[in-house]
Amino acid sequence: MPAIQFMYVSNVVSRAKTAYKQELAFYLQVENLAYDKDIAVHWTDQQGEQHQVAAKFQHTLPGELEAWCAKVVVQGHAPELLPGDIDFIFCYRALQQEFWAQPESGFFHSSANSGITLAPELESLNLSFDPQIHRQQRLLPINIAVKHSVAAKAVIIHWTTNNWRSSVQTVCRTPKVRITRKPPATQLWSANLDIEQVFHLQYCICIETEDGNIWDNYSGHNFVAQRKPLSIMILNLHCYQEDNQDAKFSQIAKAIDDYDVDIICFQEVAELWNDGHGDWDSNSANIINHRLRKAYHLFTDWSHLGFNKYREGVALLSRYPFSQVDARYVSNSHDPFDIHSRKVVRAEIEYPAIGRLNIFSAHLSWWEDGFFEQYQNLSLWAAESRTEECKATLLCGDFNIAAGSRGYQHVVQANEYEDQFLAANASGLFDRIFRVNDPHWQQSLEQDHRIDYIFMHKSSELKVVSADVIFTEHDYGRVSDHCGYIMHFEPKYA
Repeated sequence: MPAIQFMYVSNVVSRAKTAYKQELAFYLQVENLAYDKDIAVHWTDQQGEQHQVAAKFQHTLPGELEAWCAKVVVQGHAPELLPGDIDFIFCYRALQQEFWAQPESGFFHSSANSGITLAPELESLNLSFDPQIHRQQRLLPINIAVKHSVAAKAVIIHWTTNNWRSSVQTVCRTPKVRITRKPPATQLWSANLDIEQVFHLQYCICIETEDGNIWDNYSGHNFVAQRKPLSIMILNLHCYQEDNQDAKFSQIAKAIDDYDVDIICFQEVAELWNDGHGDWDSNSANIINHRLRKAYHLFTDWSHLGFNKYREGVALLSRYPFSQVDARYVSNSHDPFDIHSRKVVRAEIEYPAIGRLNIFSAHLSWWEDGFFEQYQNLSLWAAESRTEECKATLLCGDFNIAAGSRGYQHVVQANEYEDQFLAANASGLFDRIFRVNDPHWQQSLEQDHRIDYIFMHKSSELKVVSADVIFTEHDYGRVSDHCGYIMHFEPKYA
């Protein structure tokens, strides 16, 4: 395809009590040649006056393509003060090159108040295709323009949420238009798909005519739309032991906002001891939460006295409300003056279009200090709390076991939970450890110094799609003696 392609123009004139208004919108599809690019519409109005308007990025499209749009609104006290009929062409500048979109006749044309006009080579077009389903979106509007010359009898959306194991057909509607001597050049057909419980869907369009069906499946790819993956961050906060601690709390909050994280699991959450009564205003998870653009739901509890001046514990933050929360010691010791007294917090969260998640934020001891008993108690608790409604169980946090160590082997050999960072970043190694049980897999983890993990139960209906290390010298800077990790999950599909 060309580097820039005209898709359609909208030309609408309306009248208010005291003025006329003409709205122009130009829609383009461009090849993503570079990050820095400039796309402009050069247009001429009915009076012959030349204008230029910059197009703006709308969203990405499959195949390294992007959707761009330019809009113009002109108001006047009389129709002759409006642009009226217009001629236009497009210019795309990138990589010190210019790419032009214009027909052999020299200019594209749009008549005043003609509504939607498709590019000459197009018979129909999905006007509303957007690959991103937004967070609270319940309906997916689909608007299809079909040239009148096609003589469409019906337009039907065929869509699936399970990779075509089953599908649904939704019939589009076309608005009634008054009969005129000259019918509009383009018919508009529309439908709303109910996607309240849908994470991912594919669809194609069937246009029924007297001469047979015309299918639009986006050049064999199908139209695909989905929600943003579920994102989970884990980070040990280092119990107020950092220089410039307050500034680092702000950096953590900034990263959560920038990454738009859904769930955060903190360890070494600290607040002033205050004779064992604590001090909520000094609670590190609470401070970070109040520095977010919008505060999350927060659940936290403490285990023991840390550094002789703090109540030290763990926390869960969630964009969505907790349907259930719980806190429990997983260590045999419940003594608040014993550093190996370890309490874990758990929350059930109803995540839109995915379902119920069972999330644990844990900070366990080293192997020689009680990891075995603590992990056994944690996994038993997780098993007790896992219900049929649960879509995923995730054990998150600081486990104090090095990758490949005796404690890590204990997790692997239990054959219940899998290391999601490896699943996202080292599929071959992940398979050797969790699928094939290669007897020499430990050697491959000798340079892997992680002790922070997200372990997901094998029965979970999620899959990890990416995992990133954060809070390093290369992004937000060090904020703890641990790095943080952000992992993204989607539902599994057959």
